[in-house]
Amino acid sequence: MQIAICGIGTISAIGNTVAESLETLKSGKSPISKIENIRHLRKPYLGGQIKLSDEALKAELGIEPNTVFPRSALLSAWAAKEAWGNSENHDEIRTAFISATSVGGMELSEQFYFDYQQNESFDLIENLSTHDNGAGTDLILDALGVNASRYTISTACSSAANAILLGARMIEMGIIDRALVGGGDALSNFTLNGFDSLMIYDTEWCKPFDDTRKGLNLGEAAGFLRLENDKAMKLSDSQPLAYVKGWANANDSYHQTASSPDGKGATLAITKAIAKAGIDADQIDYINAHGTATPNNDLSESTAFKNVFGNQIPAFSSTKAFTGHTLAAAGGIEAVFSVLAIRENLIFPNLNYSNAMKETDFAPQTEIKSQEVNHVLSNSFGFGGNSTSLVFSS
Repeated sequence: MQIAICGIGTISAIGNTVAESLETLKSGKSPISKIENIRHLRKPYLGGQIKLSDEALKAELGIEPNTVFPRSALLSAWAAKEAWGNSENHDEIRTAFISATSVGGMELSEQFYFDYQQNESFDLIENLSTHDNGAGTDLILDALGVNASRYTISTACSSAANAILLGARMIEMGIIDRALVGGGDALSNFTLNGFDSLMIYDTEWCKPFDDTRKGLNLGEAAGFLRLENDKAMKLSDSQPLAYVKGWANANDSYHQTASSPDGKGATLAITKAIAKAGIDADQIDYINAHGTATPNNDLSESTAFKNVFGNQIPAFSSTKAFTGHTLAAAGGIEAVFSVLAIRENLIFPNLNYSNAMKETDFAPQTEIKSQEVNHVLSNSFGFGGNSTSLVFSS
């Protein structure tokens, strides 16, 4: 069965639409800068911040200004709307909406906490109603007016990739005909300070796969795909942009916040995803790496590349030097970038790279490159060793 990608949508620091994002990726210029307009930040952080305010997002989405709506869900609604496109509800098309997030309504909870300290009569129950991740899923669907069964996934930084995986599996198993899948996360004190406390937040622009890398920059974003089977495409008159061919999830359970140094979970996920796609490892044309620029992740992922591909490692890069690490959204926006790589026959550059890692003898793609791209491997690895790999094909 073919699982077609018939719509894509994204918003991040590099653009408010798919078209804007593509132009920034082609430019080779990162918009990562000092994060602003977040209350009570304990230090200046560099990150990938979207310039649109919550008020502007609500206005464009037709949401009433006074509606309590987490920014993570607003970003997801924005990207999901672009991916949904001109699709319509259809009684004969069984549709699922699978939304991923790790932050959920955290940034609103933080604001409510600060406000509550100043106002003892503040209504905690009402104002914490959108804290949980599932509340955002309901709000997004209501805003879009899409009739669909709904699911929420939260597996840290592999969340959106797992949403795509689940949607593809449900279509393959004949449970649904169409799935709107992806995820979104906004910046918050909780994540910024949390990663800083782990001592893996870089005070400068992050350097994925560089020997001098010190850590990540965070970003906010959302990315969604519209997946359809043959029945849905025929009834909705959709055309495929690319296909989801392979997927796999593995968990090495090595450490709460670190990947195994031998790349065990990543190796399993990559190997099984390629096998699921029904292709050989040497047919992968491009790897959109997880590439967080942390010492642990990049070494672990590089080791997995060697385990799977030997000395014939495909062209690879991390786009997180453009967007920042967008947590649960990463697998969604990078799935969109993977589709663009196939559609445009492009390999996107790995910014800020200068020095090869001592433990490896290969380097990422540092300049944008035109070449035929038929199969893209996209990796998303989360805390607790939750590792997901996806294969997208032309």
